[in-house]
Amino acid sequence: MLFCLFFQVMLNHTSVTEFLLLPVTDIQVLQPVLFVVFLATYIVNVAGNAAVLIVVVSDPRLHSPMYFFLGNLSCLDICYSTVTLPKMLENFVSTHKAISFLGCISQLHFFHFLGSTESMLLAVMGFDCFVAICKPLGYPLIMSHQVCVQMVVTVWIIGFFHALLHSVMTSRLNFCGSNHIQHFFCDIKPLLELACRSTELNEWLLNTVMGTFAIGPFFLTLLSYAYIIIYLYFKTHSCSMPHKALSTCVAHFMVVVLFYVPIVFTYIRPATGSSVEQERIIAITYSVVTPVLNPLIYTLRNKEVKGALRRGIRRRL
Repeated sequence: MLFCLFFQVMLNHTSVTEFLLLPVTDIQVLQPVLFVVFLATYIVNVAGNAAVLIVVVSDPRLHSPMYFFLGNLSCLDICYSTVTLPKMLENFVSTHKAISFLGCISQLHFFHFLGSTESMLLAVMGFDCFVAICKPLGYPLIMSHQVCVQMVVTVWIIGFFHALLHSVMTSRLNFCGSNHIQHFFCDIKPLLELACRSTELNEWLLNTVMGTFAIGPFFLTLLSYAYIIIYLYFKTHSCSMPHKALSTCVAHFMVVVLFYVPIVFTYIRPATGSSVEQERIIAITYSVVTPVLNPLIYTLRNKEVKGALRRGIRRRL
């Protein structure tokens, strides 16, 4: 409630009351086809991640740190796609592709809240892999339930306030000219291009803070994997390594790559030379494709999750 009231006050700082979004494609004949494709993708995303979340919560065999983090990842992926996809689907069948000022800032906030939370959660999951493989004897103590809950709560809180910083600073800009956003959802970069006054502080925050939240967790994740590789290479001569943990780490690393590569292209690379088409394709990759692939990657490589899913289906039949 306070969140909405705050941004309602921000409406007094600008003459723009709504923004017009770009369609995903300018080819009219593709609009119905893409509507069906993205609707099916959204349904698969919600169903797949919800199934993983349900079995992690309901199956006592999966009540471990690794699956606790996986459940949080599935929850994030459902919410992450829900921030952009329903509005995108609405715009496929609407001639007036508009979003209110408050709706735009809220979409920006939750998009970056969930995205930054997921980046930090992936780093936590990388640390979990490191402890499981390199410190197996100390794993129950290091990754106790209390510690896991504290880490997850911390990344959710930090992600919220990180996004709040960007959404507040963006909402305080004066938008007095064009209200046509060169994107199919509200993001910081396209909105800064419409501002009537200097955006140097916003750009500095975007490059510095966003860079920290993107590169920092990514570096920590790579550091965890570097130590795992060194440990496996130099300190073990046995083939009886915890195969489950190692297999899960491979799946996690695939998710990390899928998550960070589009982000690097969007926020880290220079803006010069990029086209609207490229921006749209990259945005679709990290906002639509990646969340639907995450449950598939984990379930296809994880016998315990597949077993829990089969047991759950048999109980319902």
